[in-house]
Amino acid sequence: MAEVGEIIEGCRLPVLRRNQDNEDEWPLAEILSVKDISGRKLFYVHYIDFNKRLDEWVTHERLDLKKIQFPKKEAKTPTKNGLPGSRPGSPEREVRKTLDLSLQPASAQASGKTLPIPVQITLRFNLPKEREAIPGGEPDQPLSSSSCLQPNHRSTKRKVEVVSPATPVPSETAPASVFPQPLLFLSSHLQNGSARRAVAAQPGRKRKSNCLGTDEDSQDSSDGIPSAPRMTGSLVSDRSHDDIVTRMKNIECIELGRHRLKPWYFSPYPQELTTLPVLYLCEFCLKYGRSLKCLQRHLTKCDLRHPPGNEIYRKGTISFFEIDGRKNKSYSQNLCLLAKCFLDHKTLYYDTDPFLFYVMTEYDCKGFHIVGYFSKEKESTEDYNVACILTLPPYQRRGYGKLLIEFSYELSKVEGKTGTPEKPLSDLGLLSYRSYWSQTILEILMGLKSESGERPQITINEISEITSIKKEDVISTLQYLNLINYYKGQYILTLSEDIVDGHERAMLKRLLRIDSKCLHFTPKDWSKRGKW
Repeated sequence: MAEVGEIIEGCRLPVLRRNQDNEDEWPLAEILSVKDISGRKLFYVHYIDFNKRLDEWVTHERLDLKKIQFPKKEAKTPTKNGLPGSRPGSPEREVRKTLDLSLQPASAQASGKTLPIPVQITLRFNLPKEREAIPGGEPDQPLSSSSCLQPNHRSTKRKVEVVSPATPVPSETAPASVFPQPLLFLSSHLQNGSARRAVAAQPGRKRKSNCLGTDEDSQDSSDGIPSAPRMTGSLVSDRSHDDIVTRMKNIECIELGRHRLKPWYFSPYPQELTTLPVLYLCEFCLKYGRSLKCLQRHLTKCDLRHPPGNEIYRKGTISFFEIDGRKNKSYSQNLCLLAKCFLDHKTLYYDTDPFLFYVMTEYDCKGFHIVGYFSKEKESTEDYNVACILTLPPYQRRGYGKLLIEFSYELSKVEGKTGTPEKPLSDLGLLSYRSYWSQTILEILMGLKSESGERPQITINEISEITSIKKEDVISTLQYLNLINYYKGQYILTLSEDIVDGHERAMLKRLLRIDSKCLHFTPKDWSKRGKW
């Protein structure tokens, strides 16, 4: 058994922790840092296959030293300056390299098969002739249920196949296929002994675009290294520059108004503040101080009782403020610093000029208290209506997240655009968006009424225009809900009783909704630089 003094950075071993059911478990963890406080060693551990927000400092009593795995040192290689250098590797690095070499797509290419694309639906048709024209399409062009769906060269009977999202894909260019714009019908019929509602679809206008995958890191490259962030206002984090410092939480606790928050991730606050047991923030201007006395002295001078900017929405105690990142730089930068404590997939820019910030607050006799916010680019070439979105931990699981999402789409409706959030989304953000998209689309489908005894009709374009949800997100949501089927020559969306009942129960719990009558918002044309 190893001694405590032998534990170094990069070691892996089981660590004792309590799970959600308050039960003891021993997940595998990696030692990221070691420090000595008053002769007592503490170890900063990252639980493998767990989110980084669960990382923590532990004592040696919680470590299982019998199963320790020491890091393997790689061979010294010359660096750019010609000097030798080496770094310890995790125990899995060599195994991962071996697996990467064995998973080359040569076998698939040799057999003449096209590797499946994750999180996409492929419709396969057994054509009687090699070149048979498809109504509404082109020769040799298979019908597919999404604009990014790829044809498979194997001929089988008509069937729908959902490809596993865990399947890796080599980075190679695949031919684009055409998505037939469906005409949707709703009807009631019996299937498998239970009543179901169906939506059928017919071919229509063709469009070439990319579909949103269900993996939150869907925009990463196929080799696992994310592409570099765009040179515009994108806040996508370039994970290739991660180091041991940014992998560790640096703030112990934040006091914001009547709440004390425990950060989840690293945030680049000044170095001298990272050693404090508590970081004090003014809840109105978000300026930070070293002590409670500093905060109290600041409050005697701070005149703000609400976020700076224009109040564009108020209903009851809920208000939204629009803040220009150019006009209110100090507040915007402080907001980004606070948000980075709870967002891991975004980076932080001190140049906030390209962004607008929409802060949601809750009002009481003391002022407007921040609940959450989302930011968006003033000019987005990719139809992004959200760059970052966050509900602060004290207000989570209370419906505020969906309210923020609904408000972002309400702004898109006023602007006359369809929008989508910037990817990748965090795990909690992905769950919130999936839930919002599902509820919004099901609400429309279930609200359709039949006319003159025929099944009601609606198109994907009409759903997108009504909700301002981008068409790719509408399609991916229908795929995620597993509603798309091919039935008697038509695309059918089947709504089972379980889906209908689950949707109705969810809507009963969703008490907070945006009232468009309470929104006072005039969109600006940010393409004119004078508006900046």
